[in-house]
Amino acid sequence: RALICRGALLAKQVTLESSLPTRISSVLVPLYYRAMSSLTVPVPASLLLPLKVPYRLLLGPGPSNVPPRILSAGGTPIIGHMHKELFEIMDDIKKGIQYAFQTKNELTLAISGSGHAAMEAALYNAVERGETVLIGINGIWGERAADISERMGADAKRLVKPPGECFTLQEIEQALSKHKPVLFFITHGESSTGIVHPLDGLGALCHKYNCLLLVDSVASLGGVPIYMDKQEIDILYTGSQKVLNAPPGTAPISFSERAKQKIFSRKTKPVSFYLDMGWLANYWACDGKPRIYHHTGPVSGFFALRESLAILAEQGLENTWKHHQEIAQYLHQGLEKLGLKLFVKDKNLRLPTVTTIAVPEGYDWRDITTYVMKSYSTEIAGGLGPLVGMV
Repeated sequence: RALICRGALLAKQVTLESSLPTRISSVLVPLYYRAMSSLTVPVPASLLLPLKVPYRLLLGPGPSNVPPRILSAGGTPIIGHMHKELFEIMDDIKKGIQYAFQTKNELTLAISGSGHAAMEAALYNAVERGETVLIGINGIWGERAADISERMGADAKRLVKPPGECFTLQEIEQALSKHKPVLFFITHGESSTGIVHPLDGLGALCHKYNCLLLVDSVASLGGVPIYMDKQEIDILYTGSQKVLNAPPGTAPISFSERAKQKIFSRKTKPVSFYLDMGWLANYWACDGKPRIYHHTGPVSGFFALRESLAILAEQGLENTWKHHQEIAQYLHQGLEKLGLKLFVKDKNLRLPTVTTIAVPEGYDWRDITTYVMKSYSTEIAGGLGPLVGMV
């Protein structure tokens, strides 16, 4: 119908143009025609065609395929971003994030943006210019966190391990004692290497040195056990498009009381107004004050995120963790039977949500991913960051 309407409009325009005299007083030319004739950029021909999107099985690190129920939720009618009904949905989202994170933190919300936005929100709010941060780097996400920290004027100290390896508590304690940072960053599920980093003991260790613990769980949340309160994590964030199966664009995040005290006793304002937790805490009703306008939230994105958290609640966290672990083991065994080698040798450190396969000798990874896409409409990804060309 849309195509027919557009065609009719174009035909009407052509008829009008051909019926006009060569010279005609500008007074007699209809205003809409004058406006159209003054345009220097023509209508893009591609936009007059129907939207066409192929179906593909997404087996890369994200986004993941979105279930019909969540797609349907995202397609419901838009309501105002300050309507009480949307606030109720945001309250549901907050409770869902608290369940998924296993936290009772009051300052819990969803950033209007991707996982990168949550990473920046965490660093921008918890760290001030000139302060020292310690960044654990064993893949691309630690590199990104260090880059962001330096851009905002922090003194980023790097604790580096080869891709595929984890830090010991002793190594982390030595770095904490040496650098005395205000914050330590670690990636729980390092999607560029396929590693899941142990978290037990990290929170208590950081607090021994008066340091906040910031954990990136974008690739792991929902697929790997994580207990924000029990593990004494101060700031935890994830993305909507991974295990939660929602479209990209919303990023759950939560702050402990210790992190709140650091954020709200700053000497300077955060470098980003959009990601200022003072404003966002109010928008998400985390400060006990009447909500006021800050930005227009992604209404449809909130609908989808709410539904994805509802599915997680229905299935149960422990069942979801078990499901991902069982399926990952099944996949790994099948790959090894084919003669392929997994990049992460220690089975206990393999991330159940992202599997890294060593590129077979004599093959180019691009040929493999291209063949799988062309033959089966299935996406698998090449290496990211330090493992480009290797997995």
